[in-house]
Amino acid sequence: MNDAPDRETYKALVLSEDDPEGRLELDRLRSGTDIRWIDRFEEQLDTARRSLPRADPDLLGETRRWVYYPWRRTVVAVLGPRAFRAVRLDRNRHLITAREQGVLNGLRVGVVGVSAGHAVAYTLAAEGACGTIRLADFDELELSNLNRVPATVLDLGLNKATVAARRIAELDPYLVVEVVTSGLSPESIEEFVDGLDVVIEECDSLDMKVLVRQTARDRGVPVLMATSDRGLVDVERYDIDPQRPILHGLLGDIDAARLSGLTTRDKVPYVLNILDGQQLSARGAASLIEVGQTIAGWPQLAGDIWIGAATVASAVRRIGLGEPLDSGRVRVDVGAALDRLQEPAAMNGRAATTPELAPTDAPDAQRRVSEAVAQAAICAPSGGNAQPWHVVAEADSLTMRLAPERTSMMDIAFRGSAVALGAAMFNARIAAAAHEVLGPVEFDTTQPGSPLQATLRFGRGSDPSLATLYQPMLLRATNRYCGAPTPLDPTTVKLLADAAATEGAALRLLSDRAEIDRAAEILGAADRIRYLTPKLHEEMISELRWPGDPSAETGIDVRSLGLDPSEMGVLEVLRRSDVIARLAEWDAGAALCNNMAERVSMSSALAVIYVEGAQLIDFARGGSAMQAAWITAQQCGLAVQPVSPIFLYGRTKEDLQKASPHFAAELLGLQHELRTLTRPAGNEHEVLVFRLFHAPPPSVRSRRRRLGTN
Repeated sequence: MNDAPDRETYKALVLSEDDPEGRLELDRLRSGTDIRWIDRFEEQLDTARRSLPRADPDLLGETRRWVYYPWRRTVVAVLGPRAFRAVRLDRNRHLITAREQGVLNGLRVGVVGVSAGHAVAYTLAAEGACGTIRLADFDELELSNLNRVPATVLDLGLNKATVAARRIAELDPYLVVEVVTSGLSPESIEEFVDGLDVVIEECDSLDMKVLVRQTARDRGVPVLMATSDRGLVDVERYDIDPQRPILHGLLGDIDAARLSGLTTRDKVPYVLNILDGQQLSARGAASLIEVGQTIAGWPQLAGDIWIGAATVASAVRRIGLGEPLDSGRVRVDVGAALDRLQEPAAMNGRAATTPELAPTDAPDAQRRVSEAVAQAAICAPSGGNAQPWHVVAEADSLTMRLAPERTSMMDIAFRGSAVALGAAMFNARIAAAAHEVLGPVEFDTTQPGSPLQATLRFGRGSDPSLATLYQPMLLRATNRYCGAPTPLDPTTVKLLADAAATEGAALRLLSDRAEIDRAAEILGAADRIRYLTPKLHEEMISELRWPGDPSAETGIDVRSLGLDPSEMGVLEVLRRSDVIARLAEWDAGAALCNNMAERVSMSSALAVIYVEGAQLIDFARGGSAMQAAWITAQQCGLAVQPVSPIFLYGRTKEDLQKASPHFAAELLGLQHELRTLTRPAGNEHEVLVFRLFHAPPPSVRSRRRRLGTN
């Protein structure tokens, strides 16, 4: 392979003071009066020191290198090779991992045709997607090339491969670039392909297109090609299918020699076969007809060239990393995509309203009262608004059965569902007191098909203190605004504690800023684990209801989350299981802590409800206490948002392993840290964790299943 002549030299000279020959060359360059010196080494080193995770000291200790660019008469100070590569490619993470970057560094890629091929070669170099690039082109850069080739008028008359090699050298002087300026021929093609892992063919010559593929197929080397019209990209995996026909068989058994020497006009029928004329854009097809008439060659736009470069680079990475990539073709058609523009789903469209509970047609007053009590009961909160109960409203009683099919992995041993059932029964008691039919509540754990059942027997009792909570109970809602952390007054603190105590539970508040901030870190870390645990993530996303979604009677309306448009955009990305799987694979996702941590840190106080005992009936009692405290908080002008972590209902390490097998030990540690802050007694168990703060009323209230579907 022939290098470019001296006037078109493309190789940067990397020099070190530690090397005797390097010192001599540097002294020679310093003696010249026309050499420009640029030294920003310390700035580069500072960037390396600030990288995350912290850079290896050996890497930072690499000595300064000086790079001489003869065509610019300029010497530039740069980091050593390992540090330079680490810093330059730092922003690739985690789109390309460090391990993957190391694998790609061993890849050798050849580019034939360095007009469109210039963009491909530069993209591969910029991404660090290979360690060696071999360029071949016999042609010189002309002014008409500058509509798409990333060069300048200073490069006119230079060999196109040399222009590309220089630009890559100025990007990364350590990247190996080999140049063939004499073009390829049947005699030189084998030497060019020798040792390559991938060939990218972007030349105009039809006979060379065939010859490149024949040679690559003989050597088991895959060939890629990007054609700018409608983003056409071809992949021919001769490495895994050595019998595959050239150009997908679109030219039949044609020999390269027959295509040699064709005029531009004569090439048109063959080009139409290759590109599938029926799939060409109208402008592209029309232009092809005009070749040799009103235009000298195939027209191409810079934007289309770079789209092809991006697609080919992605294909090279897949091949280099052994990821799935079949032979075939695809169109990355930007024009067609723009034709499909749609308005984004409005997050602030018409507000969802809480449906009116259906009036009863029952003739007697007892039935109407029974349904009013049932309607109050189903207004109770539940994890993910799952409403984990079945309701049976009789004339003389209301029965609610825990529904095992509506549980989740966070609902360990149905403890969360028992809390929801207890809250529902507290609502039922309030409504019964307001209608003066209050009677006893019985809990039963012996019924088949349901781990817990609660029945309110209607009587003639009344409880004025409960009855006054009827309207406040109906107004109770989850508030997901960030809010303001205004301190709580002592009177409010006592009212909250008394409300929980009346129902047989204890309420503990974290109101010290340092304690709240520490709790924010703990709950944020737990939220990250919820995202990164596949089943928990799936359940979390399934709880969300987007505008137009079915099942609007359950789940959480995304409009109630209090997210701004940018946060909503992030949530859209976090819905994707493939994104979360990558974060889990990299043990990354620190940002997944942020939303929870920021909201908790903006709380006036963090409240934890505790109950003695660990039976489902005990957790139901805790649910009643939680609901009493929640209603009281809203009466005091506070907003309430549950922020209960995964580990809330886990009593043992085995419990936590069922919820999140990979993170069980970390969850156990987080649980211990939170209990250290709140200091419960040994026989007390958490029922709910919620934040208290000041904020406007929620814009959207959660819906409920209609009676008869519960």
